[in-house]
Amino acid sequence: MTLLSLYILAGVMTVSAIAIDFSYLLSARNQLQVAADAAAHAALYLRETNSADQARSKAVQVAQYSMPEASYGAVLRPSDVEFGSWDYASKTFTPDPDSVTAVRVVPGRDATRGNPVTAYLFRFLNKPLWDVTAQAVFVIHDPHCFREGFVGEDVVDIQSNNGFSNGFCLHSNTYVSVNSNNTFEAGTVVSMPDKEDIDLPRSGFVSNEGLHAALRNGYYRLRVLRQMEDIYDDLYFAYGKFLPDYITSNVPLSLSKNKLATTDFVAGRVHRITCSGNALQIEAGSYLNKVVLVTDCPVKFGSKVTLEDAVVFTRSTDDKSISAASALQIGRNDHCAVGGGAQILTYGGLEVPSDLRFYGGQVIARLNVDFSANSGGIEGASIISGSTISGTSNMTMGFCGTGMEDNFAVPYFRLAY
Repeated sequence: MTLLSLYILAGVMTVSAIAIDFSYLLSARNQLQVAADAAAHAALYLRETNSADQARSKAVQVAQYSMPEASYGAVLRPSDVEFGSWDYASKTFTPDPDSVTAVRVVPGRDATRGNPVTAYLFRFLNKPLWDVTAQAVFVIHDPHCFREGFVGEDVVDIQSNNGFSNGFCLHSNTYVSVNSNNTFEAGTVVSMPDKEDIDLPRSGFVSNEGLHAALRNGYYRLRVLRQMEDIYDDLYFAYGKFLPDYITSNVPLSLSKNKLATTDFVAGRVHRITCSGNALQIEAGSYLNKVVLVTDCPVKFGSKVTLEDAVVFTRSTDDKSISAASALQIGRNDHCAVGGGAQILTYGGLEVPSDLRFYGGQVIARLNVDFSANSGGIEGASIISGSTISGTSNMTMGFCGTGMEDNFAVPYFRLAY
């Protein structure tokens, strides 16, 4: 009986060691994984505007917040942080010290670092120390809704009889409101933090074909709105990463008139206009091509103004800091060919009461965007608003996928592995 009891005791201790120590080792690895995720995100975020060494140092610092070196040893060293590229198809990471698109972080507790995990009962099986590691790969990406679609911090309100083609996106960080008789092709996205908050008339899913399948839950920080000051500075001084490549001179032109026509603009140049109390008027029929206009005035476009390879940026905070009579065309009507896009940015709001046309165009506004579009005049459009977006009826929202290369964007970060 004594001998049998000893065998039973050994078996119980073995099972206990496996149960207790395995749970403990799993907890240690989960703790490392949390530190890896936080450190990788911090490293890639800092790498956007800092050197690789600075980003590595920050990653180590972030890892030590959750796992202090005094208690856990050096779980993450600068050499454990690698920048490179990530291939989704093969799920492989390729190191490249000059890359800013992906980072791999591999923290650990092991013998080489002098901080292995100490087991409790496995020591009776002559295995007191265990090596535990984790890995995290973060990558930058351009969210689908910011490439082509309408994205608002507040309500995105679309009326009736509109068509949305495969790939187009409607997103609100509050909720989306849709009226009747709209059509959403397969591949369209309609998202908000809680898709149950969609605002519809009675029988709205019946009268809006494809809407139910398009609904998604989601939330986006509108990072580009926080970058508007940097974008403005690059445009104003004609130097920096946000300056379009069709600007060939780093010497801005200063204009004094508050009424401008095509002949007042010089291709390849940045144009500055300081407000003198009146709105800046762009005459009807004007054509802005390969130019940048920066101002602090409200801008009023006459009818049939066309922007191609052009940027208009105003720091006016008026509710209608950008307005147009009718037929404002943002971008070249080239069936989604590369180039020809145009961008309008404002610290205020935008209102176009009729016939707004998008052809690879972008609008970024801190306040409301209200527009009525041409029924066939949207073929590649991006609207980002820090407030509400309101579009009227009878529009066809076409998806390009190309021809919008010069749109302003800032990277987002996600865990890839």
